[in-house]
Amino acid sequence: MTYLALDAAEIVGTIERLRGRIEERFPGSGLGRVCGQLLEIARNARERAVWIAKPILPLRIASAALAVVIIAGLSLMVIRLRPPPGQFELGQFIQVLEAGINDVVLVGAAIFFLVTLESRIKRRRALRALRELRSIAHIIDMHQLTKDPERTNPAESELTAPELARYLDYCSEMLSLTGKIAALYVQDFEDGVAVQAVNEIEDLTTGLSRKIWQKLTIVAGQT
Repeated sequence: MTYLALDAAEIVGTIERLRGRIEERFPGSGLGRVCGQLLEIARNARERAVWIAKPILPLRIASAALAVVIIAGLSLMVIRLRPPPGQFELGQFIQVLEAGINDVVLVGAAIFFLVTLESRIKRRRALRALRELRSIAHIIDMHQLTKDPERTNPAESELTAPELARYLDYCSEMLSLTGKIAALYVQDFEDGVAVQAVNEIEDLTTGLSRKIWQKLTIVAGQT
């Protein structure tokens, strides 16, 4: 058993237990429904992360075959080149050289496009999923924004200080798990753009959690 990688099944199980705790403490609450959405996202993330980590063999084979065809065609063209009859002037040589350089650049660009096609397809899918996580993080934050730690009097608020502390703690846990779900996408997919997007989500959830802990500090001072 390794402890050097995130276990998607454990993340899903943790969110399931968290949802159960929220429903037990705050039955029928909006926070519980949001946690249910987070659970669904985590389940989808597990399948998406597996898909992203696997090579797309048909695409790799097709790209390799096309690259070979392009290189073979260019090589054949070079082999069949013959100098024009008569004197070969410098101007003609420069024109041929420029044309050859342009062909090499175009071939290189085509091969680069084929080689990176798989990564770009996976990156697009990962970024689409990460936008979903960014949205759920803001939704969680909206739930805690309405909770004022200065108003924990039962006559003024629907939540007592212990209940508010527990509610905010649940929000913080959900934000932490959101960051863990994001990390699943780049655990076996080394793409700079996707890694940067995951880092941004982790920074976002950390910053939102920091605001929650500031509220928890105020609540703790009242109990």
